[in-house]
Amino acid sequence: MKKLILAALVALPMSVFAQKFAHVNSTTIIQSMPEYTAAQNELQKLGKQYEEELTRMQDELKTKLEDYQKNGSTLLDAMKQRREQELQDLNQRLEQYYQTSQQDIAKKQQEKMAEISEKVQKAIKEVGTSGGYVYVMDVTSGIPFINESLSTDVTTQVKTKLGLK
Repeated sequence: MKKLILAALVALPMSVFAQKFAHVNSTTIIQSMPEYTAAQNELQKLGKQYEEELTRMQDELKTKLEDYQKNGSTLLDAMKQRREQELQDLNQRLEQYYQTSQQDIAKKQQEKMAEISEKVQKAIKEVGTSGGYVYVMDVTSGIPFINESLSTDVTTQVKTKLGLK
């Protein structure tokens, strides 16, 4: 009985050191996903649409401003004030459209990346569970130090789980 207890006490610290740790590079995984490429293309297309509309609005403002500068001195005061107000309104709409477009692009990017990240996290969890790892740390998350020689790199396994090469 004493030998059994002694053996258990000796084996206990060894089992603590036998824990398995892994690391993964999520940035590499995400950038190799077709969903990421599709999201980037969609965001670029959306950005280009907003840019074209902003250019159109700027051209309209420029044309009206040039017309006002050319003919403003011949206009009656009431007409002059109306044109000035119209220019101010157009400029405000332009600024508002720019802010809205930037917010819309940022929101769309956040939504797309959340979907992609969720998919990657699920694959990491599955690889970690099936591999019996205590922790799977992401080397891109800003952890101060990961000793990669004492940890297994499971980036390739996660890519395989996601169907990537």
